[in-house]
Amino acid sequence: MDDAKDTVLIVDDNAENRALLGEVLKPYFHILITTRGEQAIRVCQKHLPDIVLLDIMMPEMDGYEVCRRLKSDERTQAIPVIFLTAKSQIADEQQGFDVGAVDYILKPISPPILLARVHTHLRLKQAMSDLASQNYILEERVRERTHHLESLQNATIEAMASLAETRDNETGNHIRRTQRYIKYLAEELVRQGLYVEQLSPETIENLFKSAPLHDIGKVGIPDAILLKAGQLTEDEFEIMKTHTEIGRNVIVSVESAIDFKCDFLQFAKEIAMSHQEKWDGTGYPQGLKAYEIPLSARLMALADVYDALISERVYKPAFTHKKAVSIIKKGQGTHFEPAIVAAFLAIEQQFKETARTYRDEGFHEASFPSGNQNKG
Repeated sequence: MDDAKDTVLIVDDNAENRALLGEVLKPYFHILITTRGEQAIRVCQKHLPDIVLLDIMMPEMDGYEVCRRLKSDERTQAIPVIFLTAKSQIADEQQGFDVGAVDYILKPISPPILLARVHTHLRLKQAMSDLASQNYILEERVRERTHHLESLQNATIEAMASLAETRDNETGNHIRRTQRYIKYLAEELVRQGLYVEQLSPETIENLFKSAPLHDIGKVGIPDAILLKAGQLTEDEFEIMKTHTEIGRNVIVSVESAIDFKCDFLQFAKEIAMSHQEKWDGTGYPQGLKAYEIPLSARLMALADVYDALISERVYKPAFTHKKAVSIIKKGQGTHFEPAIVAAFLAIEQQFKETARTYRDEGFHEASFPSGNQNKG
C-alpha cells in the first residue's frame, strides 16, 4: 500500500455505485467504503479520510444529515464532502452547499469528471492546509520578532535611563521602583472607577515602560549642580529645572526619526516634560495646573516624590515610609491630584513592599519597620 496516496471514503448504499466508484478511484487512492450514514461518521472520526464521496438518498440517515454532522465536529469539519446524487434540482444543490458540501456530482457518474473533481478538491485542500501552516509559521516568526524587539526596546530604555540615574548617584533600582509605583497607581485608579477609558491595560503597560525616562534630561545638567550636596542657588535651580525640557527634546528627536505614531514615546515625552508640575500650578517648567497636567505626569509626580523621600540623596537622608506617606498626604490638592493621593493611600503597602524588594545598596531596614509596627 502506498502511504503517499490520499484516502477517499465512499458512502453509498447501492452496490453497483460502490463497485463503479471503487474501480475508477482505486488506481489513484486508498479506498474506504461504507453503506450507512452513522457508519460513515464513525469512519471519518477514526480514520480522517482526505475526502468523502457521499450519496444523498440513503436509509436511516440521508447525506445532508451526515454532512451536517461532519461539519459540526471539529475533528471532521475540514474534510471536503462531494455529494453524489441523481437529484438535479437547483434547490437540492443549494441544500447540499448549505450543509457544507464543496461539490455536487450528478449520477450516472462520469469517470473523467469524477477523477477531475476529486483531484481538484484534494489539491485545494492541500493548498489550504499549506497556507494555514505557512500562516502559523509567519505568526510564530512575528511573535518571536516582536519579543526580540520588545526585549531590545526595554534594554535600550533602561540603558538610556541609567545614564541619568547614575549621574545623579541613583541606581537602576530607582527605575524599577518608580515604574512599578506608576503602574500600581494607574491600576488602583481603574479599580476605583476613575480614568477607566484613559487607563486601558495597553496604556498602563506603556506607562510602565516609559516611566524610566522621566529624568533622562539630567544628562544635560552639569555635575556641579546635579551632585551638589548643599542647597542650590536660584541660578543653579533654574539650570536644574531645564532637565524637563532637555528630556522632552531628547524624546522628540526620537519621534522625528520614525514615521509612525508611538504611544509609548508620547507618554515618555509627557512624563519627562511635566512630572515636576504641581496640582496647584506652582511647579515647572510651564506652571501647569490641575488637569492641564497630563495624567501620565500627574501619576509620575507622586511616584517620583515618594521614591525621592524614601531614598538617600547627596542633599538628604532617607525618610521612613511613614514619614513619606505623611508628606504626600500633606501635598494632596497642592502638589498632587487628590484622587491620585487617595489611590496611593489605598495601596501604600504595595509601595512599601516594592521599595523593600528593589532596595538600593546601603538600604536601611529601619526605614521600613516590620512586625507589629503601626501601618504607615
